Amino acid sequence: VIVYKMHNIVIIVATGVCHTDLYHLFEGMHKDGFPSVLGHEGAGIVESVGPGVTEFQPGDKVIPLFISQCRECRFCKNPKTNQCEKGWASGRHAMMASADSRFTCKGKKVLQFMGTSTFSQYTVMNQIAIAKIDPTAPLDKVCLLGCGICTGFGAAVNTAKVEPGSTCAVFGLGAVGLAAVMGCKSAGAKRIFAVDINPDKFEKAKVFGATDFVNPKDHDKPISQVLAEMTNGGVDYSLECVGNVTVMRSALESCVKGWGVSVLVGWTDLYDVATRPIQLIAGRTWKGSLFGGETHLSRGWVLLNMSWRCGCVRLQMQISLCIHTADECINKLFVKTLKDNE
Repeated sequence: VIVYKMHNIVIIVATGVCHTDLYHLFEGMHKDGFPSVLGHEGAGIVESVGPGVTEFQPGDKVIPLFISQCRECRFCKNPKTNQCEKGWASGRHAMMASADSRFTCKGKKVLQFMGTSTFSQYTVMNQIAIAKIDPTAPLDKVCLLGCGICTGFGAAVNTAKVEPGSTCAVFGLGAVGLAAVMGCKSAGAKRIFAVDINPDKFEKAKVFGATDFVNPKDHDKPISQVLAEMTNGGVDYSLECVGNVTVMRSALESCVKGWGVSVLVGWTDLYDVATRPIQLIAGRTWKGSLFGGETHLSRGWVLLNMSWRCGCVRLQMQISLCIHTADECINKLFVKTLKDNE
């Protein structure tokens, strides 16, 4: 890797595997953007800094972020969004991989994924896309703050703006969905419906705060109708944490008319999403959420970064499988994920 001005070389100590990584590995193989080093949910230590770097020094514990904050552009200055004109997403690329990569292999360029590429022992990152964290933080756990935890938790708290006493439904109980359940509980929701076709996930969802559990396979009617019947017309808030356009529509139509809010959290870019106009005309709101609306400068990020100490954010319970080598990752985790999705 090659370090340039305003960039740091980061040693990646731990990384999670996100659905977005798998999407681009398996669904994006026909697109441009390969070869690429995937991974965007990591934590590590600054190994060295380039000229002009002022906020970091070697030895700092950090979390690479796919949402940067230059603090200068119109987006960074607008409190309505967490996006940034200088982030990796500003240069549109079919594979979400930056052509301005610092990686090479055998003399050929290897693209960087989402400006991070945490599936590598070393990665090079712009200082505007790195968050310094508590030097005592356990990197093998707080790496989850780099995507899944903030994405789900923030979608409930920041994007949906769940209110105390409300009724919520979370579709999909992976890491992001469990974090969304946790966010709904933190916001004071009275009832939290956990919706998944795998009932084995319900027990963990209960620990995170879910109060009701629904398996769509147990019913011979649309899940939106099931939830409407259980909630006197629909839930106040729904969060789709799967990345499936059919589920996205179901999540919207599970909301009560007049004020129901549905948030798209799961990632996909394969198909169009649609619903009947009357669903929105009737007063429902359809929103999207990227990284839960968080930035490494926001109050929510600071609180999440600190909460691992008191156990408010159950990081350990989010970890179901620990892998120590790349071969293990390929042979165990990806195969397991494919089987889970069958």
